[in-house]
Amino acid sequence: MKKHFPLLVKISLISVYLIFLAGSVVRMTGSGMGCPDWPKCFGYYIPPTSEEQITWQPNTSYEKGMIIIKDEALFVAESDLITSSEFNSSNWSKYTKHSYAKFNKYHTWTEYINRLSSALAGIPFLLLIFTSVSFWKEKKQITLLAFGAFFLMLFEAWLGKTVVDTHLKPTIITIHMVAGLLIIALLLWLLHIVSDRKKTTFKYNSLFNKLVIASAVFSLIQIAMGTQVRQFIDEQVKLYGFENKQYSLLEPNFKFYFHRSFTIAIVLVNLGMFYLNQIKDLGFKLVNWIVFLIFLETITGILMYYAEFPLGTQAVHLLSGAILFGLQFYLWVQSRKLRT
Repeated sequence: MKKHFPLLVKISLISVYLIFLAGSVVRMTGSGMGCPDWPKCFGYYIPPTSEEQITWQPNTSYEKGMIIIKDEALFVAESDLITSSEFNSSNWSKYTKHSYAKFNKYHTWTEYINRLSSALAGIPFLLLIFTSVSFWKEKKQITLLAFGAFFLMLFEAWLGKTVVDTHLKPTIITIHMVAGLLIIALLLWLLHIVSDRKKTTFKYNSLFNKLVIASAVFSLIQIAMGTQVRQFIDEQVKLYGFENKQYSLLEPNFKFYFHRSFTIAIVLVNLGMFYLNQIKDLGFKLVNWIVFLIFLETITGILMYYAEFPLGTQAVHLLSGAILFGLQFYLWVQSRKLRT
């Protein structure tokens, strides 16, 4: 299994990015509360497909933990039961974690697919930590990084539950996003250690290395702030309706202006990296991809603001931001390695 370890790291990394993609689709479609509970969805392992399934019905059997909507409120079955002709409140407890009591099958299944992708990602991570133990005697860092990424994934799962329980609290969503980026960083560090690298022609440059660090930190700040901006948009959507996208950025707050203006600093730092890499002939090809992603991020940001969020732009914006951070972090790992 040791010879397949680099492949396991890559699969784990891809699975995390797929979770980012699924999560971005959830945010883009406003499906965050498609399932009011966690880890089940309305008390089902496989979500309902029609509102009739979760609406209280007479002479119907319900299993313990199933959730229904009645009188615009959520109720949870206290035990397995068969209803009579009248609703008996003693058989049900009100769901108190939040008051969101709507059903939209598209939102429900979008959120369910997001959760499913997270659950499936656990398989390569389990294989990753199992295999990493065999490296303990020869290089403990490999095992520690693998277990660190795994425990962060468990933390992410708990945060996913907390996001639902707190009705999409902005602070929790931001921590959720940042934790995902830290998992990416650990996996990329691990990948760098175990990769069978050919002899490189990289050159070390102190200023370039500092700019790489700044670029990664700036991206982390920008992504975290972006989750706050997205929360503002979600609040606008609730106020004006999902179909009125033109009002999504009506009277934007300070966080939006900071997020937009901070792009200038990010562009300058990354162009500085690109310039140094060219004139000093440092040999870091990743810089070209980083500049491309900066361009993609900027274009999608402009489209969202001026073209009322065209379909797919939010998902591309978020995913490209996560990939951008990953490339910047990996570039830092490459550039710092030259000093030793």
